[in-house]
Amino acid sequence: MQWTPIGSEPLPPPLPATRVDFSGSRSEFRKTVTKGAMLELVTFGFYRFWLVTDIRRHLWTHTAIDGDAAEYTGRAKELLVGFLFALAILVPIYLAYFLIGIEFERWQGFASTPLFIAFYAFGQFAIFRARRYRLTRTVWRGVRFWMDGSGWAYAFRAMLWGLLVFLTLGLALPWRTAALERYKMRHTHYGDLRGDFEADGWTFFKRGWWLWLLSPIALFIFPLAPFFYAEFKAREWRWWLDGIRIGGVSLSSNLPHDAFYGLYWKVIGWWMLLTVAFAAYMGGSALLVVALTGVPAEEIFAGDNATKSIPMVVMMVTGYFALALAINIVMRVYLQRDLWAKVLETVEVHNIWAAADVRGSGQLAGALGEGFADGLDVAGF
Repeated sequence: MQWTPIGSEPLPPPLPATRVDFSGSRSEFRKTVTKGAMLELVTFGFYRFWLVTDIRRHLWTHTAIDGDAAEYTGRAKELLVGFLFALAILVPIYLAYFLIGIEFERWQGFASTPLFIAFYAFGQFAIFRARRYRLTRTVWRGVRFWMDGSGWAYAFRAMLWGLLVFLTLGLALPWRTAALERYKMRHTHYGDLRGDFEADGWTFFKRGWWLWLLSPIALFIFPLAPFFYAEFKAREWRWWLDGIRIGGVSLSSNLPHDAFYGLYWKVIGWWMLLTVAFAAYMGGSALLVVALTGVPAEEIFAGDNATKSIPMVVMMVTGYFALALAINIVMRVYLQRDLWAKVLETVEVHNIWAAADVRGSGQLAGALGEGFADGLDVAGF
């Protein structure tokens, strides 16, 4: 019989990291966004709330961690009501600025500055509250995520950091991103587990300082701009994923720096192809109108002859909406579904066992922030 001192037992080896699996069908997603885009067109954009809900459900339910898929429980009606409430707040602001511009033209320039500041603050508030809404509608293994914290406190921080970024010509952007993400993650919870963000601005800066240095050149040389932006986003995604913590659970990513080159260039290629098709359609429409009406082309496009140009205007509007519809589908397929899948295939989850015994907590958040995000066009996934 051998005696072993207490505490001297060898520690078990750490469990291997868990992969994140995405099983969503690309064709199914494309059909969803195509149908949704057409219904958006018919409903003058109001179907977007149902389409956004369908997109999130597709992405969430086909994303599995340790064999269990997430669930999105948000409803389109919540988004619609939140949007209408946000409009009730934003429309009077727009109207007040418009009236000031009419009655006091000499004050219009002065009024632009506080208007911009107000909308920037609303935008940052919307980003925080929209994230809060999405988290409280995200469930994994029967336990949902949630957020506390103040949207206005976040907006105040974002405004101060935004001023610093402006004064440093963008040099402070990595530290701004790290500080704001740390605030969001420290108010993020999964059940009774609290989040944190351990990445820092200096690490982000070291990964992309040369992009900041060469960005003025990329702005004037078109073929370089997509590469620079794709490079920046890939480095930002990897840095962000490496910094996420939920209790004892952490993430890591081996996303390559060139992961998004193909996605962005495919989108640009589709833009160019669709633009050429639109130009060809407009040329063919003009020839058709001339052949059917016998009216010379210069008279059809003349601004003082509205009656003769009505058929051309109808065909132009139809072509424009078709172009917008096609571009909308392309961007959602490549920059939402494909980007989501490409990022997730590089993610590993460490210490997943730390989330095995979690108790539900928190309360559901309203959709007002998401409504602001839609009204100010700052919505995300």
